[in-house]
Amino acid sequence: MMETLLRITLWVLVIAMALTLLKLVLSKTVWDRILMLNILSAKVILFVATLSFYLEQSFLLDIAISYGIIGFLTMTLLSKFIMVGGKEK
Repeated sequence: MMETLLRITLWVLVIAMALTLLKLVLSKTVWDRILMLNILSAKVILFVATLSFYLEQSFLLDIAISYGIIGFLTMTLLSKFIMVGGKEK
């Protein structure tokens, strides 16, 4: 029962990531694209954490945490870069 529920969850996350990627490509403004990239990053973290539980491999949680930290820093730096107009001062 639990294995089936985890498989369904993984497939739902894959579909959600595909739809988010589609929205990322179709977005018109740069801020919408950054938002979709951030949402995609969060869904990848959820996917890796769920996969870790499904495969009973705890090292995947370390990867999910590392990915979360890198994703946060990337979004912060990218937003700052866009806000200053992409120019070095």
